Formats: sequence, structure tokens, C-alpha cells
Amino acid sequence: MISEVERHVRIRAVTLDLDDTLWPVLPALERADRDLDAYLRQHYPDVARAWPIPAMRVLRAEVAAERTDLAHDFTAQRYITMQRAFAACGIEQAPLDTLWDIYFSARNSVELYPDSLPALQRIAERWPVASLTNGNADLERIGIRTHFAHHVSARDTGVAKPDARIFIAAAECLGVAPAEILHVGDDPELDVVGARDAGLRTAWINRAGHPWPGALGRAPDLDVRDMGALADWLEGRG
Repeated sequence: MISEVERHVRIRAVTLDLDDTLWPVLPALERADRDLDAYLRQHYPDVARAWPIPAMRVLRAEVAAERTDLAHDFTAQRYITMQRAFAACGIEQAPLDTLWDIYFSARNSVELYPDSLPALQRIAERWPVASLTNGNADLERIGIRTHFAHHVSARDTGVAKPDARIFIAAAECLGVAPAEILHVGDDPELDVVGARDAGLRTAWINRAGHPWPGALGRAPDLDVRDMGALADWLEGRG
């Protein structure tokens, strides 16, 4: 379903979520865990035995729950997780940078949804686009950096979606008033509610066709199945 944004409002820029909007992130995260585990089994078998993938995930969740001050910084949380895993095995000098490089490389080996790149190219030709993410995706590694005017991340900003400040930071980078920006994302709360509360227009990439959760208040301005439908709508508005 596509509901109409007020016709007098001009969309002058787009902010765009990354994970699960342009690509499914879970396969990349699972691959990253497997690659990291393979490295540990080869070079640090004691750590691998003590911290198999399920246990490492539990430890990471514990770090996230404990270090709420780092809720905006998944990278720092993962460094702490690995440091604690090694320390629990009596190894104080963990090869944290090497471990991160292994993880980060796999985490950014994503496969875009078929509609994502063609639509992104169409949109970026006519509107400035800023990526707006809580995650640590690397646009250069993924190969799509050229389509973005700016990259705004929770880690760099110091706050994460749905905090209004990260959306305002993106608006300032773009030099466009929030009401003239369309934020696009897959998460009803982080993307739609967060952007709406910051004064941006909202587009929900709703690939599964779910009904809007009424408990979250006003529905998004746009409810579309994929990026192609979003590009069609934007181009239709001129």
C-alpha cells in the first residue's frame, strides 16, 4: 500500500537505512561468526572450545546489556566481547585487530536484494542520499559508496536510532530541513517512529507485507514492498 504524503511537501533528500533494507543482514552476520570461529579453532583452539559460536553470542548479548553506554557502538561491543573471551581463557593479549578484520570482512560480504541497486541508482541520480544506520556496514567494501552523498552512523554520531538526534545530524549533513527529507527503512520503531518523531517523512520497506503495528502510532507516509516501488513513487512526484 502507498499512502500519499501531502502534495505541498517537496522531498529534497533521502536518508536510507542499510541492513535489512538494502540487503538481508543475517546471512552476513552468521558468515562472520563462522569465519571468526574457524580462525579461533586454527590459532586459539582453547578459546574456540571454551567459546563456540552459541556461547560467544550469549557473551556478546551480556556485554550489550551491561554496556548500555555503548548501545550506539556495535564495534566497541564486539572488541569487549573478544577481549573477555580471551581473558577467561587466561590470555590477556588478544589479537583484537586481527579478529575484527576477519569479522568485518565477512560482515560486509552482503548480497543486495535484487531491487536495491537499480533503485538506489535511480534515486541517487535525482536526490542526495545519506545512509543512516545503527550498524557498522562499510559502503566502500560493499561497493555502493558512490551512490551516497553522506554516511551517518550511530557510532560516529554518538546516538542510535530511534533517537531524534541522529536524524537531525543527517539533515544537517544534507543541508535540508527534516520535513523535506524522506527516511527509508525496514524497522517500524527504529526507522519509522524515529524519523517521524524527528520531523522527517517516512517510508517503510515492508518486504513481507506486514500490517502496520497500531501500537506505534501513526502509520508511515509510504508503505512499500521494495526499493523499486519507492523509486517509482519518488519519480512519480518529480
